[in-house]
Amino acid sequence: MRRDRITQIVALSIALVSMTIGGTMLPTIIKDAEQSTLRYSNNAVEGAPDWVNTLGMSIGALRGLMVDYLWIKINRMKDAGLFYEVMADAELITKLQPRFSQVWVFHAHNMAYNISVATNTLEERWEWVNAGIRLLREKGLVANPDDMVLHKELSFFFGHKIDGNSDDAHMYYKRLLADEWNTLLGTPPQSWDGRTEAMKAISDAPRTLEDAKLQEPLVSNLIDRITEDLGAYRGQGESPIGFGLLEDIAQHNAISQYSMVAKTLGLEQALRSKSPYYNAFEAIVSDPAYEKAWPILLKHLRNKILREEYNMDPDLMYEYTRDLGPLDWRHPQTHALYWARRGAKVGKGRHDSNDIFKTLNTDRMQLHALQSLARTGRISFDPFSNEVPGRFPDPRFIDAIIGDDQREGLWDELYKKHYFVRGAGSDTFTSFLKNFLGSAVREWYRQGELDRAQALLDHLDQYFGSGASPPNNSYTIPLDVWVKNKTQGEYDRQPLLAVSDVAASLRYAFRAGVAQKRPELYRDALKFAKQVTDFFKANDFNNYTTKFGTGRIKDIIGALEDSAQLSFQQVMTDSMIPMEERIVIWAGIDALEQGLRPRVYDRIMPVIQDQYLQHPMSQNTPISLAFPEPPGLEAWRKKLAQERAAKEGLTGDREVTGTMKRQ
Repeated sequence: MRRDRITQIVALSIALVSMTIGGTMLPTIIKDAEQSTLRYSNNAVEGAPDWVNTLGMSIGALRGLMVDYLWIKINRMKDAGLFYEVMADAELITKLQPRFSQVWVFHAHNMAYNISVATNTLEERWEWVNAGIRLLREKGLVANPDDMVLHKELSFFFGHKIDGNSDDAHMYYKRLLADEWNTLLGTPPQSWDGRTEAMKAISDAPRTLEDAKLQEPLVSNLIDRITEDLGAYRGQGESPIGFGLLEDIAQHNAISQYSMVAKTLGLEQALRSKSPYYNAFEAIVSDPAYEKAWPILLKHLRNKILREEYNMDPDLMYEYTRDLGPLDWRHPQTHALYWARRGAKVGKGRHDSNDIFKTLNTDRMQLHALQSLARTGRISFDPFSNEVPGRFPDPRFIDAIIGDDQREGLWDELYKKHYFVRGAGSDTFTSFLKNFLGSAVREWYRQGELDRAQALLDHLDQYFGSGASPPNNSYTIPLDVWVKNKTQGEYDRQPLLAVSDVAASLRYAFRAGVAQKRPELYRDALKFAKQVTDFFKANDFNNYTTKFGTGRIKDIIGALEDSAQLSFQQVMTDSMIPMEERIVIWAGIDALEQGLRPRVYDRIMPVIQDQYLQHPMSQNTPISLAFPEPPGLEAWRKKLAQERAAKEGLTGDREVTGTMKRQ
């Protein structure tokens, strides 16, 4: 009996000591597991999807062995090129260990990069790229809302796969992304304040239909009308108040207001004569009884879809638009910026000094996204055109990076954040600043903003020239010489810079050459555009054709050849250019360039009309006198229709895409 008692006491002592030691080690173990995102879903996690909480608790300790086995297996299959075979096992790991961020990245990358390039059509390729994006955005980040790595990888997909030009189908990706977000959020206002206000309205929108009805009781009547009049045209189980309604609104606005293709092809008249659905929808849209109800319903719907289907926060979208620049969500780099900045925010403090590179890479992506927006951030998009969205420089993002007298730029914020990081933490941002300021000097110069260009060149000299240690005279040469030297070789390394340079130069030509009656400036800009176009036509890579029959350099040539028309269109609708100046440009362009006005008239007039009605001049001068219709417009419309039909391989009437096909 005494022996048994001693055994019990010893066992109890060992248990107590073990529990004490285990208890002291547990916080460290949990911290390491959390930082490595290796915690299993043993317990129900608030806000996590059901499959995380159910499967994670069902098979006990065997999860670890199973995950290890599957992880080794899929890596070996990937090395063997068995990309499709990897899918099922990778998905199983995400269910067994949803906090394992590397497998989410592996799975999404396999879809967007490996499987997509093995497909044979543009549509298939986009489906796989989009599937990889949605996997990270709508599943990986739901299970791991604070994981910086997943945010960074999602940002990379938008910035590299869609906005880059390494994929043969990148032009197709850009068009589909622009179409998707033009539908979801509508065509954004031109001004920064306008875009901020529009995003603020969505951010503040009612979260539920009940709240929307309380705010405006006629919303209830509007929903009933949509359900009753349009329900028969919708598919079985399709909600009348969902993304399909936004598609209808976006297409109706394009057809009735700003689509030059729709105007050229007479789609509005054709639909009114052939489509009962279009007539029923138009009757609801134009009913004055719902004038106040429509905006509230649409803002609620956009807020709901962003949160529930895209896992995006309208509050952050508003905040970033307010603080970082006139973000256009039809641009891939806007999404790259959003996910990188959000990842840096929610992942703050989750990585120690050994993992600081994760934070550095995420913050670098913020800067690179803003840099790309400065070069191509202005979007011109017609949802009925098969062409790639027009992309123009937007210098407003230059100030967002380097700051101005009123606020600190993003570069200052991140430089200070990483100044004391071991290694080359701050140096990486210094190198970025040097390259970015050099590009900004060139972009301001091309737009004729010589004082601003010289001011930035002086900054470069202060930081990296005469103010450097040891000092040098690299930046003390004349501005035009410096820009010429800077440009040499740039177009070989970064071909898309040529498009932004030509667009900036032509913008200056219209504002100075036409508005200020200096035709020599206009001729110089056209000469520069022709020189750049000829350079690419003679490029050794001009004969490269992708598997989809498109030419990577030929796409750039096409953009350059259309640059005068696109730049003219952008200048005429730019609310930052005084209305009086645009009237002078409109009246004077025919003396220098015939055919520009009729080519853009149908596309730009709805925008100009809205802007003109808000201008005091409209009280005394009708728009028909300020922006008169070009001579022979009807003949031009027929000519443009023939050109488009020949270019796109169309014969006869073009069928309307999307939900407007309902008869």
